[in-house]
Amino acid sequence: MALMTTGFHLPYDPNLRERARDLRKSQTKWEKKLWFEFLSNKTPQFYRQKPIDHYIADFYCPKLKLVIEIDGNQHLAEDSIEYDRIRSEVLESYCLKIIRFSNSDIEKSFDFVCSSIQKELDKKSLPY
Repeated sequence: MALMTTGFHLPYDPNLRERARDLRKSQTKWEKKLWFEFLSNKTPQFYRQKPIDHYIADFYCPKLKLVIEIDGNQHLAEDSIEYDRIRSEVLESYCLKIIRFSNSDIEKSFDFVCSSIQKELDKKSLPY
């Protein structure tokens, strides 16, 4: 499948747009918590369920080239681990940084998750 690009945005599979829209409508409770209690009002802006290449990132901040993934138990299966490894390699090939948290991290260590993300935001916003 050919990827779409405008030259200003990362390439994406246009067939994923509808799937991404559906995922935004049916976020998991952990994605909702992170979005509504932390990311939705952040500057720079984050987007939910953003198609990039042939994948959909849970959360993406284009200004900081930062992807945040929230992984459920299905990501512990052997085939999922390999899929996530390949997916990460592809996303990293666009110079994106990926940080991952588990549903359990959101549930039990939400303050830690938020502070970890904030550290990334602070690092990226430092002048060079």
